[in-house]
Amino acid sequence: MEVMEMSSGLSEEARDKLEGFIVKAMAEAHVPGLSIALVKDGEVVYARGFGARNLERNIPATPNTLYGVGSCTKSFTALAIMQLVEEGRLDLEDPVGKYVPLKLGMKEKPIRIHHLLTHSSGIPSLGVAVILITRMTGREEHWIPMSSLEDFLRHLNGASEEVAAEPGERFFYFNSGYTLLGEVVERVSGMRYEEYVRERILKPLRMNRSTFLKEEFEKDPDTMTAYWKEKDGSLTPTVHPFHKFIYAPGGLLSSVMELTNYLTMNINGGVFEGERLLEESLLRGMQEIHIERGPGLFGRQGYGYGWAVTEDFLGHKLVSHGGSTGVSSAYLGFIPEEGVGVALAANTGSYGSPAIPQVALALLLGREPEKELPILEIGRRLDLLTGVYESYKGIRRISVVRKGPLLYLESKERFGEMSAPLIPESERIEDYRFYIYSGVGVKTPVEFVVDSKGRVDLYIERWRLHKVKA
Repeated sequence: MEVMEMSSGLSEEARDKLEGFIVKAMAEAHVPGLSIALVKDGEVVYARGFGARNLERNIPATPNTLYGVGSCTKSFTALAIMQLVEEGRLDLEDPVGKYVPLKLGMKEKPIRIHHLLTHSSGIPSLGVAVILITRMTGREEHWIPMSSLEDFLRHLNGASEEVAAEPGERFFYFNSGYTLLGEVVERVSGMRYEEYVRERILKPLRMNRSTFLKEEFEKDPDTMTAYWKEKDGSLTPTVHPFHKFIYAPGGLLSSVMELTNYLTMNINGGVFEGERLLEESLLRGMQEIHIERGPGLFGRQGYGYGWAVTEDFLGHKLVSHGGSTGVSSAYLGFIPEEGVGVALAANTGSYGSPAIPQVALALLLGREPEKELPILEIGRRLDLLTGVYESYKGIRRISVVRKGPLLYLESKERFGEMSAPLIPESERIEDYRFYIYSGVGVKTPVEFVVDSKGRVDLYIERWRLHKVKA
């Protein structure tokens, strides 16, 4: 584990909790390397690297290791757009077609810059990122032309029948919308997208090693080796998917240390080390909900401009974004009113557990994650139910297995096999009441009963089964 010495905003007990949780999550999810940094009141109070940035040579990850941050890039693209808005060079209500030949949508209700920023264009995913990531990393090939801007626009404009809602009506996460925004930045500024972001955002933030470019990444002495996670859980080294169409939606490579500068600027309302990157009201507007995404574990949530927004994370507004390139992953999150934030990144498609940044933020707030984070409580309860169950004298045997956030009921018996997801009857996981579909349209109730000694019984149809093995 690579450690950087600095003043700590965490107690020794809090650090031990966080590090123990990270190590456990990495081991369970087969994450080769991970780096994390925490910021509080403008200072980096904790930074660590865990595991290997390169497994083959067992080179340790550090807080300065460069990783592909995936969709965490989107807020940089949104910031570039908002700088151009502040300068009066474009307007959020401008139709996208004013700048690029996008033919999707209706003339009377055109798709506007605002709609692309908020993923509310009404266009569902058209798979451009999948095409490019698999192609650039030598995996599955989709034989769809996607090399030139003309190819990209042809692909989008040919999808008129795929448009599923009017602009502003519905949230559809749309990576290609941010590729279009990158093109808008180029046409309005007269600079290549990656040059604009470097000059107007990265340099003022002293993010001098952060890059979009393959040649710069390969020259850096502290970079990740990216890994595909195979279906059997093994890891295969591969390359980062460098491509122009990925830059604006997800192409930035950075370190968690440099990303803390970005977090600090966002927490401070647009200022970093005395230099203002964006007027405060415009920046705060990026961090507000512009379209709802439905309730989550922390109540109302939605999307702003390049940021996801959760209104009640332990009593505070959380502004965040995750990212994955399929071979690397990252997370940025901050609580403006408390001046705290977290940056983490890993060199495979998932950084292990969505609970890692939540635990880090809870500890920064001086809270008790084990007691206060729903994601941990749900995980504990699901783990309690997993295992092997047998009826009287072992006549019938059923397994309950966990696959990600879901439980499955599985059995292989003389009279047939079964594998069915357990669907909760309510949002109250402590009810332990589920159902499965055991036939076309037939809901079969499944109930778990936990006694005072922690023993678990499973009830399904005529059967009562006892947990005999975890």
